Amino acid sequence: MPRIKPARLFLSTVLVLFFALSFFAFLRIQFFFSPMASDTNFTTKEIKIPLGSSTERIASILQEEGLIKNSFLFRLISKYKGYDGQLQAGLYQLCSNMSMDEILLELQKGVLPAEGIRFTIPEGFTIEQIGERLEELGLVQKEDFLEVCRVYEKEGVNPLSQILGNNSSQVYYCLEGYLFPDTYEVCKDVSTEKIVDLMFSRFLEVFNDEYRLRAEEMGFEIHQIVTIASLIEKEAVLPEERPLIAAVFHNRLNSKALPYLQSCATVQYILGETKPVLTYQDLEIDSPFNTYLYPDLPPGPIASPGLQALRAALYPADVDYLYFVSKEDGSGSHYFSRTLPEHNKYKKLAQQNRH
Repeated sequence: MPRIKPARLFLSTVLVLFFALSFFAFLRIQFFFSPMASDTNFTTKEIKIPLGSSTERIASILQEEGLIKNSFLFRLISKYKGYDGQLQAGLYQLCSNMSMDEILLELQKGVLPAEGIRFTIPEGFTIEQIGERLEELGLVQKEDFLEVCRVYEKEGVNPLSQILGNNSSQVYYCLEGYLFPDTYEVCKDVSTEKIVDLMFSRFLEVFNDEYRLRAEEMGFEIHQIVTIASLIEKEAVLPEERPLIAAVFHNRLNSKALPYLQSCATVQYILGETKPVLTYQDLEIDSPFNTYLYPDLPPGPIASPGLQALRAALYPADVDYLYFVSKEDGSGSHYFSRTLPEHNKYKKLAQQNRH
C-alpha cells in the first residue's frame, strides 16, 4: 500500500478545512441576509426614522425592532450598493419577512407621518362631555358624535350587544362608560366612527380576561361592573377612597334592608349638570337612573370610569360601611359609617365644615 506523503496530506487537510470554513461562512452570511420571518408567519411594524439619522442609527433601530439580524452587515450592504446617505426620515410600515434589499429600497421613500392631533379624555367624562371636547378640537360635530354613541354599530353589528344585554333600551347612549379615558392621537381627517372605534377598542383592551373572570367570580356581568365603576369614579375624589366607596355600593347591593344606592351622582347625570347641593325636588325626578327612587343599579354607567375605578369595583375594600358623605372641608375626603345615626352625625359635621 503506497504511503501518502506528509506534504500532500497537509495540503489535503488544508483544502478540506478551507472548503468546510467557506461553506460555514456561506451559511452564516445567507442566514444574516435572510428575512427575520417567513412569508406565512410575519409581523408588520410601524417604524419611525427621525430626521438626521445616520445609516448606523437606522441600522440600530431596525435591529432593535427585530427587522434585521445584523446592523453591521446592513451598513456594509448599504454602502456597497450606494444607499449610504440616501436613506430618508419618515414613518414606515415594515414587515419582518422583508429582505435587506427591500428594506433599503423602502427607506429611500421618505414617508412623512400625517399631522396628528393628540387629545386626552379625563376619567369621569360623560359621552356629552367627550363630544364637547372633541368638537372643540375640530375633530367631530358633537351631534354626529352623540348619534354614533347612541346606537353604535361596526360593520352592521352592535359589538356591545352581549355586554349590554337587555339594558340597551334604557340607556341614553349605549357607549356611555365604554369610551375609555386616555390620551389618543389621530389624524386631522379621521372620521367620527374611527375615533369611537379607537376609544371602545381601548376599553376592551383594558378590561382584560382577568377582569372578566373576576366579574364572573363575583356573580356580576361586565355591564354591572362598569356601571358600579362609573359611580365610584364620579363619587371618589381621593384615589385611596375608591375601594371604600366601592365597598359601600357592594354592601348595599347585597343588603335586603337598604338596597337603594342613593348616589347623588346618578341624579346629577339625569340633570346633566353637577350641582353642589341637590334639592328634594331633584331627588324626586322619576328616572330609572335615580338611585334614590329605584333600588339596585341604574340601567347603565353614568360616565367613563378609569382603570382604578374599574379595579375598585372588582376589588372593593373588606369593610362593612353602608354610608358615606363628603367632609366638605376642601380635602375631597369622605366620612364613612355603618349605621344611620352615625351617618346623620357626620352629615351635620359636614354642614358645619361647609359653613
